Amino acid sequence: MSGGPLRILLVDDHQLFRQGLMALLGQERDMSIVGQAGDGLQALSQIDQQQPELVILDLEMPQLNGLDTLSRARLKSPNLRVLCLSAHGDLRKISQALEAGACGYLLKECACDELLKAVRTVASGRVYLSPDVATAMAVNRHPSQRNGLAGAPLSPREKQILQLLVDGCTTRAIAECMHISSKTVSTHREHIMAKLNLKGIAQLTRYALREGLI
Repeated sequence: MSGGPLRILLVDDHQLFRQGLMALLGQERDMSIVGQAGDGLQALSQIDQQQPELVILDLEMPQLNGLDTLSRARLKSPNLRVLCLSAHGDLRKISQALEAGACGYLLKECACDELLKAVRTVASGRVYLSPDVATAMAVNRHPSQRNGLAGAPLSPREKQILQLLVDGCTTRAIAECMHISSKTVSTHREHIMAKLNLKGIAQLTRYALREGLI
């Protein structure tokens, strides 16, 4: 991220909703709205032109739906942070969004304070799921999924490190908490990724939720 205000692109097909978001986020000194788009194709164009650091993205849009927009945006800009803001809490869609590279998922019925918290959490490199979404994913995970993905099971220490990672702890913080070196934490993280065949903190978070680890 840059040293200045967080550069945000708003993507939603309802202009009135976008204006409301602009009014809310525009009051925050650490945030700057650099563009807005009413459909997926406009969003991809704005990403090229404005180089935002974070995109607030609706999933139900014309021209190009949110999931396809998300996938293409992440291919174009791998470091781009994307926060999905949707009216729908469908678990399948939430899982698809996380798989596509979303760093957070929030329902439009949320309070303003929660939106600001979500934006700052995602911008800091962590994953944010609204409490209702996180609870629903943990409670409704399918029994066949509870034993994890293919590969070797995680050790107790790896599970502990995984929990700290998805809580947003840095490698250094984890090392200090567990009284081990940062290099050891990094090695454990690589082993976790390899065992689970996952990439990125968003996929790790989804796994941890499904397994009831968080």
